[in-house]
Amino acid sequence: MNLPKKNKVKSKNQRGQSLVEISLITPILLIALYIPADFGVALFMGNLTQNAAREGARIGSGLQKTGGSAPKYYSSTEGDTVRTAVTSRMPAALTNKSVAVKFYTGTTCMQFIEVTAQGDYNFFLYQLMRLFGATVNNSVTISRTTQMRYNYQPSDDATNATLCSTATVL
Repeated sequence: MNLPKKNKVKSKNQRGQSLVEISLITPILLIALYIPADFGVALFMGNLTQNAAREGARIGSGLQKTGGSAPKYYSSTEGDTVRTAVTSRMPAALTNKSVAVKFYTGTTCMQFIEVTAQGDYNFFLYQLMRLFGATVNNSVTISRTTQMRYNYQPSDDATNATLCSTATVL
């Protein structure tokens, strides 16, 4: 007859146990779920940076040479145009953004542009690790480079009379 009374007392004592377990496990569970999300965001930032570099190279490959007389060359004006286009397309979550633009003049119809976009991404995981006393970097540099060839461009001869009539196969 005393058996039902013992079960009632035992269940009252176990009510607080679940609360303690949940309060101990929840932070660990949230961290374990956030780590893949944080790396996913970093991967997405790399993809956006690659798209910005690619779009800048596409814009730059269509620019006309404005520097000098015959033969013309690419000036800083074209470089600034590409740099502005890439910077405006880079994700806002990156810090210390920089863009490098190089115009390569090769043989006739083999000129290309190279755009390098980079920025620093701050992982939340690193900030969390520093909170617990670990020594880790403040950020990770995300850098992407794209090269794009000019199609149907004038040749580099002195008169610019001979135009590239077909795309050159690499």
